[in-house]
This record gives sequence, C-alpha cells and structure tokens, in this order.
Amino acid sequence: MPDPLPKLNQLLAAILPANRFYAEKLSGLPTRFESLAEFTATIPFTTKDELAADHEAHPPYGSTHSFPLEGYHRYHQTSGTRGKPLIWLDDPNSWTWILDNWEWVWRGAGVLPGDTAFFPFSFGPFLGFWAGFEAATRMGVRAVPGGGLSSEDRLHLLKRSRSRILCCTPTYALRLAEVGLNIGLPVSSLGIRTIVVCGEPGGSIPEVRRAIESTWQARVFDHHGMTEIGPVSVSSMDQADLLLLRHESYFCEVIDPDSEKIIEPGSDQTGELVLTTLGRHGSPLLRYRTGDLVKPVPHGDHFALDGGVLSRCDDMVVIRGINIHPSAIDAVVRSFPEIGEYQVEIDQRHALTELSLKVETTEETAADLAHQLRSTFSLRIPVSAAPSGSLPTFEVKAKRWNILK
Repeated sequence: MPDPLPKLNQLLAAILPANRFYAEKLSGLPTRFESLAEFTATIPFTTKDELAADHEAHPPYGSTHSFPLEGYHRYHQTSGTRGKPLIWLDDPNSWTWILDNWEWVWRGAGVLPGDTAFFPFSFGPFLGFWAGFEAATRMGVRAVPGGGLSSEDRLHLLKRSRSRILCCTPTYALRLAEVGLNIGLPVSSLGIRTIVVCGEPGGSIPEVRRAIESTWQARVFDHHGMTEIGPVSVSSMDQADLLLLRHESYFCEVIDPDSEKIIEPGSDQTGELVLTTLGRHGSPLLRYRTGDLVKPVPHGDHFALDGGVLSRCDDMVVIRGINIHPSAIDAVVRSFPEIGEYQVEIDQRHALTELSLKVETTEETAADLAHQLRSTFSLRIPVSAAPSGSLPTFEVKAKRWNILK
C-alpha cells in the first residue's frame, strides 16, 4: 500500500488557501510535511462541534468548501441524530471519489457487474444509499429501487426482480424477515445471496450477523461511512469479524479519546477512529474525530478493525459503575431469535441512572432475557414484554435508546 504522505501534501496544496475553514484553522502552521509523524504532530483534530459551529456562523453550507459554490452539484445532510443536520456538498471530482470508494465496497462484498441489487429504502438527503446506488449502476450492477413501498410490497418486488444482492440497515434486514414470515413469504426463499448492511452497528456484531444470515440464508457484509466523510469500510471476505478500511482513500488513525495519544494496532486497546479524506478536495476533512470506537489490529501494511465499529464515544452509559454500550445490549437481545423489536430506556432523573428494556416477546422470554442480561453485565436490568408490532420499526437508522433527564 502506498505511503499516504504524498496524498496528504497534495490535499493541503489543493485546498489552501481557498478553503476558508482550514485556511483559518491552520493559519501560521506548516502545510507541507516530510513525514507522517510531522503531519500528526502539527495538524490539529477536526471535530463535529467545530463543523456545527461553522455551519451556524456561515449558513447554510458552512465554509468548508475549497471551490466556488456554483461548482458543487451534490447536496447531502448528516442524519442529525446528535444535533442539527450538517449540509455537505460535493463537486463532480469529489463525487467521483465517493463512487470509487463505494465500488471498492461492492467488490469487497463479491458483487460483480451483471448482478442485481435491491435497495429497500426511500432516498432521503443522507449520502449513503445515493452513493451506493449510483456506484452500483456505474459498475454495471442492475440496481432496483424500492422507495415509496410498504415492506410487503418491497418483498414482492424483491422476488419479482430476482435480486441477488440486498443493501439496507441490519435492523431493516431483520424487519423484512419478520414481515416475510407474517405474509407467508420466507426471505430464505427469495434467492438473496449477499446482504451489505450499513447505517448502524450490527453487521459486525456476531449475534446480529448470525440472526440475519440464518433467516435470509445469505452472507452478510458490514460497511460503514459518514455523510461528511464518505464510504470507509467493508467486511473482510475471509474473516467476518474484521472490518477493512480503504487506506488508499483515507489516512486512518486511532487515538485514545481522552489523552488523544495514538493507539498502535495490536495493542489490544480500544480508541476513537480519526480519518482524513485524501481525495475529497472539494469538501475535505483533516484528522476528523469520527466518534467511532474501534479496536485496530495489524492487517497487511496497515490495520483493520477487530469487531467493526464497536460503539460511539457518546453512546456509552454508565450504570452503577459499569460501562454499557448499545452494541453490547444488541448482541444479547439478538441471541434470542424469538424477540422482535425492542426499546431501551435510560432514566437519568434520579441520583442513580437506571436502564430498562421493553421487548416484543412473551413474558417467559422477557424473563429469560433479563436473566441473560444480568449474567452478562452483572446488573439487574428490568425487561418487560410488549405485544408484537407495538414498538417502533425503522427503515434507516434505528433509534432504540430513549434517555429521560
């Protein structure tokens, strides 16, 4: 794999001084480097709070653009799950770079020209599915749009189109399987052989991956990215628990979230993924703190992520001194195939934070789940049963954690 330093120097030369955000942020600092160590010691991190403040100060698009605005033709927004959505624009060259990265994801999942891929979602302003869809068509994949349909109609269209590839969130893959069972159309009969999941953790959580693969009788590949960053990763073909990073497009680092010191691959430590977009010159990010908690392990000349994206830095809650991540709860819940949807309530209104679950299942299974949660976390976590179909379902990112303050 080539040294990222030349691309880093090319990036800085391409965006400065025209990019107002970075021209001000890097004012007085060197902008050409002889080593990666010099780059990381000099260039400060970029945070989402900074980007939000920049958007507020320079509405509606912020000042992160390297070229005149009339040259930008793609408009996307972040999900807004952690605040006001950020608008992100791309010029044609940056968009081509985005599609190149998504094609790498498709090829990593074994998708080939001539395949048929089904996209069971409505296209909104976030980047992910637009880029995945366009990259698929560009590489010669027959892309079937499933927007504006009910889950039942999507399953019938999936069958009629003879699709072999499915792209959706882990939650929606399980939801479609549930709907198929209810209408007498088991998803294992539909001929899907590959499912690329993205938008939320799950594809790298063994229990969730097994639940999807067993119901669909298909291979699951995980993928993650961000609207402001682009497509970043895909599961290893040979090791399902490894998430591979596209190092030729990103300068990737992992840091301790508190000390900000670099965590070396293979150190058995978990840290925050930091990314620099090497080819997105129109709307670049330098040393962007993604908020994703990962465990880097050596892989070839670079590193991969053991267990994928483990959690978000700001998602963790502390219950009586024990750190609880959403992915850990999800892993336990999904080890019970008879459970449908679920919701988690975090009650912070009292001196001690309390956590409880509501799950679509029987009283007996709810009791078994409570026992397993206690065994896993050494905590008593109340679980109540809810009727099937009574809890919210999700097409894109699931929002299962409710915080009471």
